[in-house]
Amino acid sequence: MGKVIAVSNQKGGVGKSTTVCNLAAVFGAKGSKVLIIDFDPQGNTTTSYGIQKKSIRNTVYDVIMDECKLFEAVCATAFRGVSVVPTTQHLAGAAVQLMSMEDRTRKLRKALDEARNFYDYIFIDCPPTLDMLTINALVAADSVLIPLQCEFLSLEGLVELHNTIDRVRLDLNKKLYIEGILFTMCVERYKITGQIISDVKKHFPKEVFSTVIPRNVALSEAPSFGQPAIYYDKKAKGSKAYEELAKEMVKRNKKRNK
Repeated sequence: MGKVIAVSNQKGGVGKSTTVCNLAAVFGAKGSKVLIIDFDPQGNTTTSYGIQKKSIRNTVYDVIMDECKLFEAVCATAFRGVSVVPTTQHLAGAAVQLMSMEDRTRKLRKALDEARNFYDYIFIDCPPTLDMLTINALVAADSVLIPLQCEFLSLEGLVELHNTIDRVRLDLNKKLYIEGILFTMCVERYKITGQIISDVKKHFPKEVFSTVIPRNVALSEAPSFGQPAIYYDKKAKGSKAYEELAKEMVKRNKKRNK
């Protein structure tokens, strides 16, 4: 049974898509079957994997609107083990359309039921908003991975997201848990970096990943070439950091499953 991980933060620009793209690539390169659900209308993950939006036949919008099955929207990629359910800006309207639909919070969960038997990991790239799309992602997920930029204002978003996760767990998905909090775009020489990491660890000591993602040129450049960073520049600090993160996640899950 595959694991579904929602990568979410209500604040934009914190490295959600970068994390989804690179974690998926690392797990795929190691032999896992990985599916990415691009659930952000901006479609950055779709673009980052070199998928031409003009050539897309079906998207995740069509899936949750019951216009096609999930597997009819899956796109193969050039990268080992990784497939993508792409998106376009049409998904932006789905948040409103879902409000009038029956079982509106479970559309994505139902769509992923069959896929769990085929994939080892399913990553959901969530939008930077708290709307019906994000709720669908959290209801569909087993866990939430929270990328957090090392900036003061990011802390407010973390508290809000924690509250949202608690509400979803209480009413809609009792098994939902936090996979971990991941610091991204870190510059070690900045004082604020150490301060933010220290503050978050005080409040969430068991949830913070030891691995920290640095601000890195390869991570920024790779999407423009339609590649995950580990294929664009395997030796880059950013690429190595995501490989370490994948190892840490596997270790955590082994402990959790004991």
